[in-house]
Amino acid sequence: MNWRLRELHLRDALAIGIPALVLLGAAFWVAAQFIKPAPPSRLVISTGGDGGAYQRFAAFYKPIVEQNGIAFVERPSAGAVENLKRLRDPHAEVDFAFVQGGLGVGSDTAGLVSLGSIYYEPLWIFYRSPVALNRLKQLVGKRLAVGPEGSGTRQLALDLLEANGATTPPTQILPDGGLAAVEALQQGKLDAIFLVGPADSGAVWAALYTDGLRLMSLVQAEAYVRRYPFLSKLTLPRGAIDFVRDIPARDVTLLAPIATLVAREDTHPALIDLLLDTASEVHGNAGLFQRAGEFPNPRQVDFPLAPEAERFYKSGPPFLQRYLPFWAATLINRMLVLLVPLLAIALPLFRILPVLYGWRVRSRVFKWYGQLKFLERSYANEPTSRPQADWLAELDQLDARVNRIRTPLGFANHLYTLREHIALVRQTVLKQTSSEGTRQPGANAGAPTGVP
Repeated sequence: MNWRLRELHLRDALAIGIPALVLLGAAFWVAAQFIKPAPPSRLVISTGGDGGAYQRFAAFYKPIVEQNGIAFVERPSAGAVENLKRLRDPHAEVDFAFVQGGLGVGSDTAGLVSLGSIYYEPLWIFYRSPVALNRLKQLVGKRLAVGPEGSGTRQLALDLLEANGATTPPTQILPDGGLAAVEALQQGKLDAIFLVGPADSGAVWAALYTDGLRLMSLVQAEAYVRRYPFLSKLTLPRGAIDFVRDIPARDVTLLAPIATLVAREDTHPALIDLLLDTASEVHGNAGLFQRAGEFPNPRQVDFPLAPEAERFYKSGPPFLQRYLPFWAATLINRMLVLLVPLLAIALPLFRILPVLYGWRVRSRVFKWYGQLKFLERSYANEPTSRPQADWLAELDQLDARVNRIRTPLGFANHLYTLREHIALVRQTVLKQTSSEGTRQPGANAGAPTGVP
């Protein structure tokens, strides 16, 4: 259509434009309901006890997260059990937590999602004995340190000891853990201690280098893995800790749950993406028990996998976060939702609106064709039913009404065409009347007059 904006008839433009704007506004409003709010300015994670692996890994996370403009807040705890309680407590201000694999088995998973497994957490059982021990049943009647209340170490140790009937007197179960437990074992105050964590954690390292302490190699490890699916069987090769001192002096078979990251279901998706990317950077390298790229992964998790984590493990980090700063990628992701009404409604609407406008303007002209056609047909059927002047007067009235129709210049041709058609009907009336008047005298002259 070759009309300019200033030529638009205001009433027609408003009649078409206002409903279109309302429809477009409604579409944007609906789309806005799906836009997540901006991510919080801080990320809160529940870790573990002083000197533990969870705190050490949190220290690695902190600079990576904060370089993206998000404050990293660490909340120390007694361990994985307390971390899980915090996540389930709506009043505890915690977004994420380190949780030991197996703690969520058989428990209520509502409101919690997993970000995946991040590393093996071997169970280290150190003991003092003149003879080698290789079964938990051999710890019956001993003084055993299984970690403090609220720790995942304690929960795992008690589960395994109970399966061997080693939790009741005369066995003594003590709450020592970490470096304090290692020291008590060195001093002969304990017979065995249970530690859970990577090989380079402070307590495990100290125990490995203490003369007189032995590391239990579990001959029944395969059976435990079958009984407890959340456990893995690991082998610590001879000399893997220290070639020179030959630590350990033989291959050692260990059991290991897997550390996982767990979040609340309502945690902002952008924070989940950020922490997954961070965990991949921290835990993705090869280690004593893992291959490069083995972690993080979506296997052996106790809670439903977060949608963001599921997408991450299938296709990697979000596309925009690969090339843009975190804040820019987050902003663009949120704004992309608004493109839906723009592409789905606005663009087709802008193509339809000129057509609707043209139809509305033309309809004001075309509706008079019905009246003109009715008048022409009436005259053709009964031309003598009314005087010629009445027919012409009605055509003049129709012409005057049509002449008062307001149309933009771009549609003036339709108006003039209608007036030409009115003129054609007027000419038909005039010609037929004229021809009848011409034929009437000749017919009378050739006929009998009827006079005697």
